[in-house]
Amino acid sequence: MAGVKRKATFDTKSQAASTQKKLKNDAKTAKPPTPVQPLETETDSEPIMESDTTFQSGDYDGASWPSGEEVGEGDELGGISEEDNEDGGVKIATNAADTTQCMTKPTSTNGSSKEAHAKQKLEKQERKAAKPNADSIARSKKLWERLRRKSHVPKDERRVLLAELFEIITGRVKDFVFKHDSVRVIQTALKYANVDQRKMIAKELKGEYRALAESRYAKFLIGKMLVHGNEETRDLVVPEFYGQVRRMMKHPEASWILDDIYRGIATPSQKATLLREWYGAEYALFRPTARGPVSTDLKELLIETPEKRTPIMRSLLDLINLLVQKKTTGFTMLHDAMLQYFLNVQSGSEEMTEFIELLKGDEEGDLLKNLAFTKSGARLVCLALTYGNAKDRKHILRTYKETMQTLAYDAYGHQVLLAVYDVIDDTVLVSKSVFPELVGKDTKSESQQQDLLAAAIHLNARIPLLYPFCGDAKAILSTEDLKLLDEIHRIRTTTSRKDPEQRRKELVASLSPALLSLIASHAKELVVTSFGCQFITGVLLGAVDGREPALNAIAALTTGEEEVKNLLNQPSAGRMLKTLVQGGRFNPGTKAVDPVDPLLGFHNILYKAIKDDVIDWATGSNSFVIVGLLEAPGFEKVDELKKTLSKKECKQRLAVAADSSGKGHSEEKGRKGRGGKPEKKTSAGNKGTQLLLQKLDST
Repeated sequence: MAGVKRKATFDTKSQAASTQKKLKNDAKTAKPPTPVQPLETETDSEPIMESDTTFQSGDYDGASWPSGEEVGEGDELGGISEEDNEDGGVKIATNAADTTQCMTKPTSTNGSSKEAHAKQKLEKQERKAAKPNADSIARSKKLWERLRRKSHVPKDERRVLLAELFEIITGRVKDFVFKHDSVRVIQTALKYANVDQRKMIAKELKGEYRALAESRYAKFLIGKMLVHGNEETRDLVVPEFYGQVRRMMKHPEASWILDDIYRGIATPSQKATLLREWYGAEYALFRPTARGPVSTDLKELLIETPEKRTPIMRSLLDLINLLVQKKTTGFTMLHDAMLQYFLNVQSGSEEMTEFIELLKGDEEGDLLKNLAFTKSGARLVCLALTYGNAKDRKHILRTYKETMQTLAYDAYGHQVLLAVYDVIDDTVLVSKSVFPELVGKDTKSESQQQDLLAAAIHLNARIPLLYPFCGDAKAILSTEDLKLLDEIHRIRTTTSRKDPEQRRKELVASLSPALLSLIASHAKELVVTSFGCQFITGVLLGAVDGREPALNAIAALTTGEEEVKNLLNQPSAGRMLKTLVQGGRFNPGTKAVDPVDPLLGFHNILYKAIKDDVIDWATGSNSFVIVGLLEAPGFEKVDELKKTLSKKECKQRLAVAADSSGKGHSEEKGRKGRGGKPEKKTSAGNKGTQLLLQKLDST
């Protein structure tokens, strides 16, 4: 029948197999298929193209093959038969490779590929030229290409180029900023513009700053504008984000620029206004109208309106949870909001438990790691460690594995390590988790010794090393550190079981060997800096065993080369030697030195080293070290020292040093100091030598 494709039906499997074998053999010997030309059907003179061919999944099922009438021995397998089907259609072969050949679009014969590309390029240029401001943008981009070459453009030429550029963009800044290429022109214009020109750009963009922040490329323009702008520019930009904080924090582009502005540019009042919007829609729509600073403290807000606690806490937690689930946990604003939430939940409540689980829930640990490097985030982690149970603390500590050194060097990250020392009762766990990363696993390795030396003289990294030895000494801790530690110590009385002093001693015993080894091998490098001298003093006064090699290394510096001896004449080195000689720290309350237990005994070691030069020490810059020897409890050679200093020639040298004019002192009458007030007269001479003479006369 016409219009019905005929198929051969095989009665037996053997017949089907033989036919398949024959077709395969024919396929192997067949010539490569010739390019398929469009054919005309009987019913349509239009050529058959790719889209005109429809494949039905049921036409060929793999078990039925075309009959011999459809595929002859002379026909090429996979080609298109010269005969039409009975329904006027074209027969299509079933071989997969040939089917692909049939579907391949015929190569254009109208021209070469090069000509086609040239035509496409011309059309693209025509489309660009048809856009608004095409000529202006094209010219401005040429100017930008020249201006951006900072080191290749003379100052005079740059001034001319910049003037021409501002002639183009003035009044049309908005037409440039929302295109990925032309926005760079405005950024360069801001970079080299004067104050008035920058104000012009900022005012033209007024009302568009939120849209700019949400743009993939234009958001960088806001950052450039605020960096090069002034307070007026800042006050134009920041208020446009009021009421939009929750929306912008969810936006993949706007969230970053908003947080950058919040962290580094906004005033405290502006920061408080932005953060309050986390507390609910009410605070986004209605901002404080009273003059004065806006408070960001959620506790004050809840005291004023206790009935709003539930919606505020729910709104705050919802946005926090959303950002945590999206893995966008690096925002300073997020960390501030999380701290406000944690400070206003009841200790031991279900809210606190769930929030700590939220902190622990991030499998990669990115949330806790990001928190540790901001002021609010570090405090939050410290409080979570303090309030959490032993399992929570262990989980948090494990999160910071291989991050201990980074924490130690950070201005806020080191606070997390101090909290770990103070609240985790399992000191063995702390010693195995923290100390190998801070001091190295092989204390004899020179590379690790150098790393430890660098940490010992670093402003922040030295604190986690010295804290177990010095405690809350103001000499190594900042005011913020002391305030946070005081808060932790108040809380841990109810959450930790081990005695704090016992915990400290166990940590010192584990940390001492590596630090004492560093002092013994690198005493000279440490004495050069004031931080190094503090490090030596703290470790030697706090350690218990194995101090002798380090003490001998310090004393050996006094008999070394002249260059090394000069290092000990620095004020920081003199204070270090005096403290070690006295064997303890000065107690302001008792006005006396509290000796360490067991006694340090450095006075005997030092006296042996400087015995022959003791008069030079007594009249030099380190005269107070000799005073310390006379005052040190347990000094065996005190009588011998007094006898040496009491000799006639020695006393004469002491008198000369005590009466000689000191450096930096002025005896001019009427000389004014700070604030225009007359300077107080200071007596000339070596103060330490004067004190020595008094002690010798009294005996």
